Amino acid sequence: MTQTAKAILKRALALDPVNRAELIEALFRSFDRHRREEIDAAWAAEAESRLDAHAAGKISADKAEAVLARIGRR
Repeated sequence: MTQTAKAILKRALALDPVNRAELIEALFRSFDRHRREEIDAAWAAEAESRLDAHAAGKISADKAEAVLARIGRR
């Protein structure tokens, strides 16, 4: 570990637990940023596609209560 990294670590360890956890999360997410953006874009496209299909009458939607009841049975 470089001296710069050691200094950053020392300062990070002085943070309160919530800020340390947020820092850990931000660092962890930085490793896979490109893949996460790709996945988010795919889900957004899928959601738009489903909304369009519903608006066109190609698919129907269940009430939230029915969906939650099915989930609860598993």
